[in-house]
Amino acid sequence: MGDVIHNLPVASDLSVQFPQAQIDWVVEEAFAVLPRLHAMVKQIYSVGVRRWRATPFSADTWREAGQFRRQVAAQPYDAIIDTQGLIKSALLVACARGRKYGLDWASSREPINWFYHRTFSIPWDRHAVERNRALAAQALGYELGSPANYAIGVPASARQDLVSKASGLLEQIGQSGYAVLLHATSAAKKLWMEQSWAALGRLLHSRGILSLLPYGSREEQARSERLANRIPGALVPPALPLDAFAALLAGAAVVIGVDTGLSHLAAALGRPTVGIYCATDPRATGLYGGAHAVNLGGPGDPPSVDEVFAAANRLC
Repeated sequence: MGDVIHNLPVASDLSVQFPQAQIDWVVEEAFAVLPRLHAMVKQIYSVGVRRWRATPFSADTWREAGQFRRQVAAQPYDAIIDTQGLIKSALLVACARGRKYGLDWASSREPINWFYHRTFSIPWDRHAVERNRALAAQALGYELGSPANYAIGVPASARQDLVSKASGLLEQIGQSGYAVLLHATSAAKKLWMEQSWAALGRLLHSRGILSLLPYGSREEQARSERLANRIPGALVPPALPLDAFAALLAGAAVVIGVDTGLSHLAAALGRPTVGIYCATDPRATGLYGGAHAVNLGGPGDPPSVDEVFAAANRLC
């Protein structure tokens, strides 16, 4: 999810530099809703690479992969840019017709430079958003002069989906301001301690802000319920599709989350967002949202409850 969100400013740059351009996007099916939030993205090619890897020799995998190859090759492109820099993304790029651009050997995460007509060197010490923007700018020959702009918004259909799937939750929230606490992430080492979340939720409650504790798996649901029992007034939302969840994030007074794609989505939506980093370095892939996003902590140095609460207060 983070890779997708970190590329949204590229679409914004292209729409400014080439207002008449058609911008199409190849994206993993689970995250296809994200490019749709950008008004300038026209065609979205949804692929199931994660599923295909699990059953590489099944008839369904070959049928779906073949269908994608035919679809993406049906229209020639003036430029095809692979910002992800992985073998899987390079193989998808290879299916399209047109001049291909990517990262050089030293700048990509995997050795894939031979897939492209031209490659570029992008320093690793730049944030992922700026690496992506720089690659597109070098490939198409323009200068970057403005700050990154995600330029996404939640459509009315997503808001309606939220109302239909979480009407009870919205009634409980009422007119209260709420914080979304994103406690779940893909790796255990990235988690913030439960007692810290509970203490933070109590501090938010003292300021009249409800805590929402979403989840994506049974284990995460159990953690949400444990935390809700320790935080006055806290609520556990129902499981929501990504577009409806984006609508929930868009209405938050503040979003506080560990190193997870949903934290990046909140920052991209322009919400006050605090990123909690316990095992990864936020300088390369932390929240990148200007003045309304703050990164705290780092590898082996998680922030304190007071630091997180103070940052949330400043943003709000």
